[in-house]
Amino acid sequence: MDGQQVMSSYWRGVRNGLPFLFVVGPFAMLFGVIATEAGLNLFETLMFSIVVIAGAAQFTAVQLMSENAPTVVVLISALAVNLRMAMYSASITPHLGPLPLWKRGIVAYFLVDQTYAASVIDFEQRPNQTVGQKFAFFMGVVSPICPPWYLFTLFGAWVGESVPSEMGLDFVLPIAFIALFAPALRTGAHRAAAVVAAVTALLFAFLPYNLGLIVGALAGMMTGAEVERRAGMQADRRPGA
Repeated sequence: MDGQQVMSSYWRGVRNGLPFLFVVGPFAMLFGVIATEAGLNLFETLMFSIVVIAGAAQFTAVQLMSENAPTVVVLISALAVNLRMAMYSASITPHLGPLPLWKRGIVAYFLVDQTYAASVIDFEQRPNQTVGQKFAFFMGVVSPICPPWYLFTLFGAWVGESVPSEMGLDFVLPIAFIALFAPALRTGAHRAAAVVAAVTALLFAFLPYNLGLIVGALAGMMTGAEVERRAGMQADRRPGA
């Protein structure tokens, strides 16, 4: 394997991952602030980000913990929010599946929204890359995203309640997710799933412990699967199919 090509792939990944830093920084800092407000100390907040490394799940868990929700509800809600990671894993396996077990473990740990989105786009645009080059690119994307996530979490926890609420840092979470999933709504099934999930979550917002989000997610997945099934049946009925 050409080491120069591997390093080139790594630095291309770093360049592609750098723009995400503008979202990761405020997002992680906001989590640090909220976590300390919920009663976690600096060490606990930092360990939360290192062990879980999943922003949406972390926000969900901390909010439920602050509401004294049962531990089982906290765990189920966090896992439900992170169900998309299973789909990410299935999608990226054809590209990085041949890696040794220890490298697959690294990929699994660092597989988050930003690293997945940047990597899949690059792998599709450059299908002739070797597995080593793809792994190098993935780690390149990781470099400006995940270590800063830890550092900004720690900084946010240190700042704590000194950040005034009028700064409006809570805008970062919805913007980050809109930027990530909006370009992916390419088919009718994707769009139907997104609409149904959003509407259902709003209709069931009265449920305790944010369970409406889980209901919305399930409804969205079932809708997307049904739309794809019907589209496949229609395609089979077409002449010459």
